[in-house]
Amino acid sequence: MGDIKCLGLSCSPRATGNTTVLLERALAGASSAGAATELVRLADYSVSPCRACDGCFNNGLCVIKDGAGDIFDKIIKADRIILAAPIFSMGMNAQAKSLVDRSQRFWASRYILGQPVIKDPHLRPARGGIYISAAGTDLKGVFDGAIRVARYFFKMLDIGWNGSFCYPLTDKIGDIYNNPAALEEVYRAGKRLARAGNDPS
Repeated sequence: MGDIKCLGLSCSPRATGNTTVLLERALAGASSAGAATELVRLADYSVSPCRACDGCFNNGLCVIKDGAGDIFDKIIKADRIILAAPIFSMGMNAQAKSLVDRSQRFWASRYILGQPVIKDPHLRPARGGIYISAAGTDLKGVFDGAIRVARYFFKMLDIGWNGSFCYPLTDKIGDIYNNPAALEEVYRAGKRLARAGNDPS
């Protein structure tokens, strides 16, 4: 298991936000199963929104040169992905959504240019991922839109879907510590993810 690479993407603008705490627990679970883990904080990178210029339709590369390229380089090399993004205004937060929209280059590679996203034949079948989120409200459907976005993000990047772990009424910094069951749940999810690979459905 030592060769399994598990990448965690922390999309919260808060360094100690609830989704980041959950992500750290999930990565700890993956590490306990033998995976090499890395946590990337989107707040440390400059990621501009997609310009809808269709430049990536020519060669599968984005014309915008910023931190998104560095993050995608890490994603492409990872066996497992954990996306942790909070809910803002009933949807995935802007930092996360900007990264998702910038993955249009991979959609272009697959569906315009007919090229595989993952060229390593040993890596591609093993890729799997989970989505972690938290919201301040418990309104019906609060996570539905974000889950759909996360699933499509994974699909564009050839990442199998291993589920979502979403926690309502978790708003202020530190709220998640009042939910030890959630912390244990994501720890076990990270452990399973490291061991199991993907569900391509």
